Amino acid sequence: MNLLEDWPVTITLPVQWGEQDALAHVNNVTFFRWWESARIAYSLRIGLIRESESANAGTVLVSMKCDFREQLTFPDTVHIGSRLTRVGRSSFDVAHRLVSDRQPQVCAEAVSTMVYFDFATQKTCRIPDEVRTAMRELEGGRPVDGLDV
Repeated sequence: MNLLEDWPVTITLPVQWGEQDALAHVNNVTFFRWWESARIAYSLRIGLIRESESANAGTVLVSMKCDFREQLTFPDTVHIGSRLTRVGRSSFDVAHRLVSDRQPQVCAEAVSTMVYFDFATQKTCRIPDEVRTAMRELEGGRPVDGLDV
């Protein structure tokens, strides 16, 4: 069973020797860098990076929650899936799931809450319709709380 088959965006990263801490397992800070890489991959797929560069608006991370399920060590390769779980007027949640090659199970899960932000006015703003359309298309019709509101 593929533990990431329903996740529309996946990335693969090698575990680096230097990502381990004194307890000889991957340090929790590393997971947050991996989640960031997964968020960026998702954002690229829905045009948010391009949108933010041209419109002086984009997303900012406002919350991050991570549940660590299994320890990871070097050497290993991890696969991270990302998908939407909620879309509001100006914010959305992206869930992340991490699966290890050495431990073919879910080793960690996270949720990133992103807010669409106008950098000129320093205020939140509505997620543009073209981004919502890209989200809908990428999610492939999978129900996402608030996406079709």
